This record gives sequence, structure tokens and C-alpha cells, in this order.
Amino acid sequence: MNKTTQIMLKVQGTTVAVLAKSTDAYISLTDIAKHKEPNRADHVIQNWMRNRNTVEFLGIWERLNNADFKPLEFEGFKNKAGLNSFVLTPRQWIDATRAVGLVSKSGR
Repeated sequence: MNKTTQIMLKVQGTTVAVLAKSTDAYISLTDIAKHKEPNRADHVIQNWMRNRNTVEFLGIWERLNNADFKPLEFEGFKNKAGLNSFVLTPRQWIDATRAVGLVSKSGR
């Protein structure tokens, strides 16, 4: 059974959760986004994910670390990234590409 441990870090006055499970660690983007916009962290994350550099980074990371990653779906996102009409949420990214580098949980 994989034990999950939560570690709380203090970064520039903001508490950021890090979940450690087996050999993996997940940093809470929501906590980081709340530092910038306490009441609209979801919008901060969506705006970050609209950025072409972000999409390219996520795609490279998944290709290196995830054998089930769907590169064709990634290419579609990459081609649209940066356009004013482009919107991408973590859930859309995970569902479309079978990504494992991001985890999305309702309410946090």
C-alpha cells in the first residue's frame, strides 16, 4: 500500500502543500495561485495553462515520464496555446492526454 504524506512549506509567507506518495511528490498549484489571487486561484491556473510555454513543458514532461501519454491530443493543444480564444483547465489536459504529471481534485 502506498502511503501519502502531506508536507506544508512556507514560501514567501504563503503555505504550500506538497503531497508525497511513494517516489512521487505533488506541489499544490492552487496554493501557489492563491498567493497571487486569493479568491480566484482557478483563473490564475487556467491563465498559466493557456501559455504556449506551459503547454510545451507539460507535453515534454509527459513524453519523458508517461508511456500512456497521447501526443496527438497534445499537438492540438500546443497549436492553439497562446491564442486569445484558447482555454485549458487541468481536468481537460488530464482527460484528453492521459497526463499523470498534474492531479486535479474538486474543491482544492
